[in-house]
Amino acid sequence: MSYDTNNVFAKILRKEIPSHFIYEDEYVVSFYDIHPKAPTHVLVVPKKAYIDFNDFMLNADKDEVFHVLTDVQKVAQQLDVVKAGYRVVLNVGSGAGQEVPHLHFHILSNKEA
Repeated sequence: MSYDTNNVFAKILRKEIPSHFIYEDEYVVSFYDIHPKAPTHVLVVPKKAYIDFNDFMLNADKDEVFHVLTDVQKVAQQLDVVKAGYRVVLNVGSGAGQEVPHLHFHILSNKEA
C-alpha cells in the first residue's frame, strides 16, 4: 500500500483543511478529534507521510520515533490529563479501526481538558 497524499490528515498538514492546532513542533501537530469518544479526545499526527505504525517503525529514524512518542506525552501534559489518567490509542489498519491512512495517536481521558 502506498501513502495517499489526499487523506484528510495530509490535507490538514498542508493547511488545505483548516484546523486549530493545540500543539505543533517540527515532528507533529495535535488537534481535537471532530468525533470525540471521551471528554478529552485529541489526535497527535506526525508531519511526515507514514501510513501506520508499521510503516513508521520500519522507515523513521530512531530520533524521529523518540520525538514523536515524546510529543504524545507532552500533549497529555499540556492537556493536564496525566494525573487523572489517559489512554493512548493507535489503530493499525482498517481491520483494527484505522479510518485515516496516516499514522495518528489518539489521547483520550475522562477529564475535561
